[in-house]
Amino acid sequence: MSEQTTGSPKRADKLGYYLLKAVNKADRRFHMFDDDDTILVAVSGGKDSLTLLDLLRRRRRTARESYTLVAGHVRTDAQCGAAVPKAWLEDWCEEHDIPLVVENIEIAEELEEIDGTKCFRCSWNRRKALFEMTDQLGCNKLAFGHHADDIAETTLMNLFYSGRIERMEPRVSFFEGTLIVIRPLAFVEQRDIIPFVKASGFPIEGERCPESYKSKRHSVRKVLRQLEQENNYVKRNIYNAVENYHETLRQAGCDPLEA
Repeated sequence: MSEQTTGSPKRADKLGYYLLKAVNKADRRFHMFDDDDTILVAVSGGKDSLTLLDLLRRRRRTARESYTLVAGHVRTDAQCGAAVPKAWLEDWCEEHDIPLVVENIEIAEELEEIDGTKCFRCSWNRRKALFEMTDQLGCNKLAFGHHADDIAETTLMNLFYSGRIERMEPRVSFFEGTLIVIRPLAFVEQRDIIPFVKASGFPIEGERCPESYKSKRHSVRKVLRQLEQENNYVKRNIYNAVENYHETLRQAGCDPLEA
C-alpha cells in the first residue's frame, strides 16, 4: 500500500497551522519545550513521526523558545510497517536543515525466538537504541510521535489487561531529570494527521507490520473505532477521565505516576 501523493503545500500549511494549536496546547499543559533544548525526534519514517518532525520544524518559526532539532532514525532487519524511503528522508532533512542520525540494529533473529506477538520486544529494542542515541548526541529531550489515539489505546490496554488506570504520559522524566521524553501530539488525533500527510505529499510506502494485527493494541483499537461510531468524543473522554483521576490523587498528596 502506498500513501504517496503529489501534495498541496497551501493545504499543508493550513492544516499544519491548526495542528500546531494542539501542539501548543500540549506545551501549555505539560511544559514540553524550553530555551536551548536539543530535541531528538524519533523518526520511524511513518506518518505520525513525520508529522511530528514537520510540525516541530514549523513551530520554530514563531515559538518563544529557541530549540534545536535532530532526527533519529532506527532501522532494523525486521519489517515494521509502512514508511518513507531512506533516501527521501535524507533529502527532506537536508532541505530543511535538520541533522539526521541513522542507527542500524539487528533484531530479526531475537524476534524469531519469541512465541506470540513480537511487537513489545521490537519496540523495546528501538526505544533502547533511541535512548542511547539521545545520550550520545547530548540531547536533553526525546520526542515521540504518539498521538491521542495511542494514549487512549494504552489507557484501555492497561485497564483491560493489567487492571491499572494508567496512560502513556505526555511528558516523563528519566535518569533524575537528565532526559525528558515528550509527546507533543498528545492532543492530536490520527484522523487529523492523515489529511496533513496527504497534503504534505509524504511518500509513505509498504504495508503495516503483520505482527501488529495480532497485538492487544490492535484489539483495543477495534473497540475504540466501534465506540467512536456512536460517540465522537470517546478518546477525549478517556483522556479526561484519567486527568480527573490524576487530579484527585494530586489533591490527596499522591504522585499519579506512583499510584
